[in-house]
Amino acid sequence: MSLSSPGLPALPRRSGAGGQAHAAPRTFGAAPIVRARQYLFADGRRSILTWLGLIWLLDGGLQLQSFMYGGGFIAALRSVAVGQPPWVADSVNWAATRMGSQQALLNTVSALLQIAIGLGLLHRRTVKPALALSFAWSLLVWWFGEGFGMVLMPMTSPLSGAPGAAFLYLLVGLLVWPGNRAGGLLGVRGARLAWGALWLLMAWLWLAAPGTSPNAVAEAINGAPSGAGWLTSVQDWVSGAARGHGLVIGLTLAAGSAAIAIAVVRNWHARAFLVLAMVINMVFWIVGQGFGGILAGGATDPNSGPLFVLLACALYALVPVSAEGDDERAPAVLGQG
Repeated sequence: MSLSSPGLPALPRRSGAGGQAHAAPRTFGAAPIVRARQYLFADGRRSILTWLGLIWLLDGGLQLQSFMYGGGFIAALRSVAVGQPPWVADSVNWAATRMGSQQALLNTVSALLQIAIGLGLLHRRTVKPALALSFAWSLLVWWFGEGFGMVLMPMTSPLSGAPGAAFLYLLVGLLVWPGNRAGGLLGVRGARLAWGALWLLMAWLWLAAPGTSPNAVAEAINGAPSGAGWLTSVQDWVSGAARGHGLVIGLTLAAGSAAIAIAVVRNWHARAFLVLAMVINMVFWIVGQGFGGILAGGATDPNSGPLFVLLACALYALVPVSAEGDDERAPAVLGQG
């Protein structure tokens, strides 16, 4: 139901003393809240689009921090090039130089663009153009801002956010493209295959040599941002417990990632494995990503943890659906956005 839909049904009238009818008492402010909930969270797809829009608004707000207008931001962009293949490093350094030459203007435009995407996703009539713009922007950020999620580097880890939040914005948007087709632009089969490929990539990253070294997990957690005393304490405790056990943890998480991939692709207890994926990524988000560094300052997004959860939610409504054909209508729980 949109904001322009007819109002709520009239409240029932009850008889008072003497049989005179009296209007039932109304809760002040209830109608706007109900309408907003019906507009923003009417069904599964609409709910995911709303949360995605709110995250884009958060990103735009973070882009307006004073840090983003100083030399520290340019240095952070250049750090993405370290250890990358030459062609990636050169392209990232080129983008950092262009950003530095007109930093105030380009950073403000970047922030306003992300805010526009967020607002566009919240308004139903502008969802498709907002998603299309988000696809182009996500690819640019994934390349020039994240260096393809650092997956081409020898020291990257899913614990720290690989394969990058920007790629996940794109993937979530593809799955919740409005329309009658289940799975959005990817369809049911494409959505499951994309999920499977993503988690098999994560399994491979865990099996890479750095991921299975004795102190790999501990060092990754020690390098995570914090910004809060209680978070530092949690990270220190987990890091201490993981020290010396990198091989066991890496092999376990590699096997778990592969199982999550295969279970969803094969539609075998897929919802249970999607919930497991959510739990794993929330743990990663806390101990390995430090809430994306938002509490520490200087973050441009909340990192990949929340996006993995949104992606799992988008898949959750698809796993009972047969993938024999992609022309089937979206299940009721997913809706049309």
